[in-house]
Amino acid sequence: MNLRYSLIIIILLFGFASCKTASNTKNSKTSLFKDEVFACYYHNKFNGRKTASGAVFSNSKLTAAHKTLSFGTKVKVTNIENDKSVVVEINDRGPFTKGLEIDLSKKAFDAISHDKKAGKLQVKLEIVNHSKK
Repeated sequence: MNLRYSLIIIILLFGFASCKTASNTKNSKTSLFKDEVFACYYHNKFNGRKTASGAVFSNSKLTAAHKTLSFGTKVKVTNIENDKSVVVEINDRGPFTKGLEIDLSKKAFDAISHDKKAGKLQVKLEIVNHSKK
């Protein structure tokens, strides 16, 4: 009798493990951080200046500023309107304008923008990895 219950438990455990793997395959590397928030981009005047992390800012790199996420954290930013995504690395603090959640480099902003003249986008933020910096 105990052997039968042990076998049933083992079969159930394998069944649950395989279901979890199959259902999370697509999003196994990201976790939702914020949904329906606004992103903007850095002005070119910041090129060459040091960021809060000490890195030199360049609008031609895939980087971003966030008020609380650790430096080095990779964030997948998805434009809600067109579902385009880009992965950026947090290397600065900001934005400091009310209603904005993340400041993207111009390269990152352009990669997901539906309108090259837009000043801000409504986005979803997903954490790709957490940095320990």
